[in-house]
Amino acid sequence: MSPSISLSRRLLAPVVLPAGPSCPVLRDAAVDVGADGRIAYCGPAADAPALPHGVPRTRLSGILTPGLVNAHAHAPMTLLRGLGSDLPLLRWLEEAIWPVEARMTGADAHAGMLLGCVEMLRYGVTTSAEMYAFGEEAADATLQAGSRALIAPAYFARPGDDWRRDIDAIGKWIEADGLRFGPGERVELCYGPHSTYTLPPEALRRTAEEAARHGALVHIHLSETLAEDITTRERYGSATRLLQLTGLLDGRLLAAHGVHLSDDDITLLAGSGSGVAHCPSSNAKLASGTARLSALRAASVQVGLGTDGAPSNDDLDVWEEARLAMMHARLAASDPRALGARDAFLMATSVGAAALGRTDIGSLRTGNWADLAHVSVDNPYFIAGLDVPDDQVLANLLWAAGSRAVTDVWVAGEPVVVDGETVRVDRRAVQRTAAQAAARIL
Repeated sequence: MSPSISLSRRLLAPVVLPAGPSCPVLRDAAVDVGADGRIAYCGPAADAPALPHGVPRTRLSGILTPGLVNAHAHAPMTLLRGLGSDLPLLRWLEEAIWPVEARMTGADAHAGMLLGCVEMLRYGVTTSAEMYAFGEEAADATLQAGSRALIAPAYFARPGDDWRRDIDAIGKWIEADGLRFGPGERVELCYGPHSTYTLPPEALRRTAEEAARHGALVHIHLSETLAEDITTRERYGSATRLLQLTGLLDGRLLAAHGVHLSDDDITLLAGSGSGVAHCPSSNAKLASGTARLSALRAASVQVGLGTDGAPSNDDLDVWEEARLAMMHARLAASDPRALGARDAFLMATSVGAAALGRTDIGSLRTGNWADLAHVSVDNPYFIAGLDVPDDQVLANLLWAAGSRAVTDVWVAGEPVVVDGETVRVDRRAVQRTAAQAAARIL
């Protein structure tokens, strides 16, 4: 360790999962957190640098992992949980969701986003890629909770909407506050064109130009259902082809869902380096279909896990998405080896971060932000303990324990959940405010 690095704490755990490429399992390991909120060391405790005088040492009893990454979310929609729960996607949007969202105010969106942040942090989900209106309120709620978010204000070409104004507003915001801002760079600004079926090609082309000018990520729904883009397929070959024609594949792109992708579509996404957010819960609930996860991974597309919005899931639990991703992949291939616990864990952490174009989160690597989750083993899910083979530790973590066993969470080295409760905000007060907002708009 360089003498110039100032440490804020050392965390010691019997098992640490750094989420490196091979998903190593470190035994009796240490993670040093710098005063700047970044990781200064991650490795065997026996090899850790000498601890400077006065630096606190915390000995944990369970598994230390990176904070999980929710690669596609609409967290303010926690206010709408359970709405239109038996409708297919387009009817769900047009009959249930959009009419209610039209009554939502910025204060409502703030209340819903804060509730979503609290829910995710208690699950060990420290980063979410958000697409929603009221971007400033979402960013403020993120900072208040102490979590991390990529904020993509959504825009449409519906009556009453002005996508030109919305695109310009994002650019002005980036120029005013920077692409990333807040303590520990907790907020990153992105562009959020809703989809190829709710915007004209001109809007997509303008988005590509402005995002490239600012070096920003574009977050868009892609091929979620067959019905949504029939016209696009007839005119351009596919929604992915339209993204190519409008220049969106030339920059940073996160495509949500990607359920109905052809081989050519997957080749285009792989060649462009675009990321995909796989949302198995939402895709199943809305009967949108099952994404071709094995084909995407075989093409080396970076595929993360997303929850989508609360009404289409109905929770924000990335651990659950990991379990469902394994189940769906195995069913689709009739092969229990199609997706294992190691790869599912990486999809929820480092690969999910890569899908967002981020290398500074999602893994416990020196220089990365110290976003961490502690999973307790004092529960039925780890009845065999941790003195078992590595594969069994990972299987028990992914298949059995998940979010139910998360007890402590840090973002940029700062404790945000302690003993299962958020410490930056009062969870019960957040719930009361959200309940009042939900009652008004519903």
